[in-house]
Amino acid sequence: MLLLVAVIWGTGFTASKIAVESGVLPFWMMTLRFGIAGIALLFLIIYHKSKITKKEIKAGIITGIFLYAAFATQTIGIQYTTSAKNAFLTGTNVIFVPYLCWIIFRKKPDKFALFSTLLAFFGICLLSVDTNELGSLSMNKGDIYTLFCALFFALHIIALDYFTKIYDTLILAFLQIIFAFLFSAVSALITGQVSFGISSQGLLATLYLGIFSTFLAFTIQTAAQKYTSSAKTVVILSTETVFGAVFSILILNEQFTTKLLIGCLFIFAAIIISETKLNFIYKSRRNII
Repeated sequence: MLLLVAVIWGTGFTASKIAVESGVLPFWMMTLRFGIAGIALLFLIIYHKSKITKKEIKAGIITGIFLYAAFATQTIGIQYTTSAKNAFLTGTNVIFVPYLCWIIFRKKPDKFALFSTLLAFFGICLLSVDTNELGSLSMNKGDIYTLFCALFFALHIIALDYFTKIYDTLILAFLQIIFAFLFSAVSALITGQVSFGISSQGLLATLYLGIFSTFLAFTIQTAAQKYTSSAKTVVILSTETVFGAVFSILILNEQFTTKLLIGCLFIFAAIIISETKLNFIYKSRRNII
């Protein structure tokens, strides 16, 4: 389920690029995608006759804040830094998750979780970092905003990991999207980014982001996290970078490189280690002995 989410988010990079190039302003795009997803989830809530409790609303506010904050800081950050740096620094959330879990829940990650996150991080480096774009190692305010984006994405994954074990996943998915929509709408109004004049291409890209990249992806992610750990979640979701690169090649005709292939292999190895803890190797050794 999480791998499917990564595939959908991978296509979302292309859809976002098409939407922005078609003139859809960033905060307005966030408002529309969360609004479309919220309406779709509302129909599911009504169909299932789900009742929402005060505790679930609190959980929805927390996850919604992290979700909005991640997208908002990413949107602000990309205005002051390169797309390569923005993608790379966003991907550092794979490193944050196991250590934040350690700090918040006093739950020390095992050596396989730590090693797999490092492998995924190196894979993201290879996929995202363009040495021609990165230039110096100094950080500007766009880079700092994007680092906060990675932190908020990590906190969102951890919050979902905690709340999905307690509350109804459909209600939690609905509430986090609704609150993210409200925060995005306020931001769009404050920054003057509300615009109803959207081209047909921009509208189609935004609809895709709302229905697939937001409604479908976040609903599946919320349901899936009930059955796995946050450390595994972040490693599997890191494949969105792989799928993003693949769909950029297929749809936007970007160039395939050896660096891209090696980066994909790093992330694939990280998933294998995270999911299996190399048990298949230990079993093979036992059989040989």
